[in-house]
Amino acid sequence: MKALRIVHTESSLGWGGQEIRTLAESQGLMRRGHAVTLLCAPQARIQAEAPHWGVPAVALPIGSKRLHALRALMGWLRANRCDVLCSHSSTDSWLAALALAALGRPCPIVRMRHISAAVSRGPLSRWLYMRAAARVVTTGEALKRQLVAENRYDAARIESVPTGIEAGRFRPGERKAARARFGLPQSGILVGIVATLRSWKGHLDLLEAMARLPQGIELVIVGDGPQRAVLEAAIARLGLQGRVHMQGDQADVLPWLRALDIFALPSYANEGVPQALAQAMLVELACVSTPVGGIPELAEHERTALVVPPRDPAALAAAIERLAGDEGLRRELGQAARKHCVEGYSYERMLDRMEALYAAVAGAQSPAVSSR
Repeated sequence: MKALRIVHTESSLGWGGQEIRTLAESQGLMRRGHAVTLLCAPQARIQAEAPHWGVPAVALPIGSKRLHALRALMGWLRANRCDVLCSHSSTDSWLAALALAALGRPCPIVRMRHISAAVSRGPLSRWLYMRAAARVVTTGEALKRQLVAENRYDAARIESVPTGIEAGRFRPGERKAARARFGLPQSGILVGIVATLRSWKGHLDLLEAMARLPQGIELVIVGDGPQRAVLEAAIARLGLQGRVHMQGDQADVLPWLRALDIFALPSYANEGVPQALAQAMLVELACVSTPVGGIPELAEHERTALVVPPRDPAALAAAIERLAGDEGLRRELGQAARKHCVEGYSYERMLDRMEALYAAVAGAQSPAVSSR
């Protein structure tokens, strides 16, 4: 395959599965001989993380929809050739679409859609998704169905390419050794969540569930974010000091996952197909989650996980207590979950599909785009 010049744009300042997928994909395609450049806001977390992944990053003021941001992006695109541009968030997608339109569309756009938040049904959003973009890529089938059903977008122009996880790396390990390494209790049941501390990830619901559970069950929270102070206040209010271990951001979450007995992700909005949930499943953890966004593509109730209604701490507590008391069920769900993720969420398969898609849109503008 011909080497491609791929440009990613990202206006988000945060850090989570969306940004990690972009860097992981970029790293993999660079190993295959493609040239990849990331354009992002100078204050974005992904700008600081990119060097650790070996991904070239250029800081541009694209964190907001302003004229100077559009001019900066146009200037960069005018001075640098690329075969395909992949946009990731709303702001950079609009800036990229307008910049390339003003420049005479020198390269096609692939619009990535990572989350299940609603897309406006207005004509401007339709132009962005169905005319400015040569292709739309979602990280799960549920997100694709949502765009087709709610926005009436053309299904033929949308592809679902799930985020791939390296199953050879994310695999079960020695639980006692991991707990000893981090000073976590060797006895009892450890429940964990790995997620940015955003409200819709459901951390507060998980704390409310913990307050209903017996003393032998403790919680490990890995991640940081805007809800930290709120969660610390809730821990004090619920009397959970000593039973909740807030560990902050961790560069490598694998050993933390290996320390756990149960993984919980009680999200209530915005989810695509969460990487943290797939990672936990590959480590053969018994998982509890909710039927939100693309989560059901990973978590099938009673087969690969236990699924509870969102915003329901009582149901969440009951599911955790059930798993805590049934080692056989934990083992059964964990093994089924790993098998499901190995078969459906391969890192190399994700790279194969994205590489082929980029090559297809770079090779020729689709008739649906070029004729309009």
